[in-house]
Amino acid sequence: MWLNNNVTEFILLGLTQDPFRKKILFVVFLLFYMGTLVGNLLIIATIKTSQTLGSPMYFFLFYLSLSDTCFSTTIAPRTIVDSLLKEVSIPFSKCIIQVFTFHFFGCLEIFILILMAVDRYVAICKPLHYMTIMSHRVCRILVVIAWVGSCVHSLVQICLALSLPFCGPNEIDHFFCDLQPLLKLACTDTYMINLLLVSNSGAICTVSFLMLMVSYVIILHSLKNYSAEGKRKALSTCISHIIVVILFFGPCIFIYTRPATTFPMDKMIAIFYSIGTPLLNPLIYTLRNAEVKNAMKMLWKKKLVSDDRK
Repeated sequence: MWLNNNVTEFILLGLTQDPFRKKILFVVFLLFYMGTLVGNLLIIATIKTSQTLGSPMYFFLFYLSLSDTCFSTTIAPRTIVDSLLKEVSIPFSKCIIQVFTFHFFGCLEIFILILMAVDRYVAICKPLHYMTIMSHRVCRILVVIAWVGSCVHSLVQICLALSLPFCGPNEIDHFFCDLQPLLKLACTDTYMINLLLVSNSGAICTVSFLMLMVSYVIILHSLKNYSAEGKRKALSTCISHIIVVILFFGPCIFIYTRPATTFPMDKMIAIFYSIGTPLLNPLIYTLRNAEVKNAMKMLWKKKLVSDDRK
């Protein structure tokens, strides 16, 4: 049973109220978002059409790029439009939907990164059983579990948000809806809800990060038995994964594992993990992965050939 609220909409204070700075933010966010769409959709199209990228690693990379695209889309388009407006408001229902989608695709990305680490562990530590353990059926089941787990996490966030009574202030000191800024507006003691938030979002981020780091330490230690060429290829893949993990989890742990306090740098950190990281991921995976680059070149050549025949 949800509490009745007097607040029907929230005012998003955004990153700045200065008109000139808002125009700069509009250009920057638009470029970042377009880069995110182009980079991730290119990876999705390449994996879908390429016959050489059929391994489980690229199956998971496909879903990582999909989650990156959706994760950025939950925040970036509205932020871009809001930067052109003098005053920004968001209805209560849409604010709750944004909380759900933001946490759903963020959590999905976490679970996909874990699956990618599992894939690399099996490929490097159990190479003879790799195709048996990481079969297409197993990979599909794992992805379904990731989607279900993300949905459960997001529903918990929604339950926490809907349990908050809002009866006065409605100005959110942020550029999107999330539980931390909403807690500051609730007209009740939010200690227990904040504790639940930290135990939910914070625990997922911290435990997942530690699991991933331990798994990659084990993987890197196992490379001592590989040939020089095998080490080089495995290192290239693992380092790409580790960079993505650190870039994503570092800011998330900083935001979601502390009490309900805010710092001046919170908004900048939120920009980095919500808009910046989805842009960097495709760059990291394409620049450090020869197979993806070659597959993209083949895709481009096929397009040129088809255009010439028209």
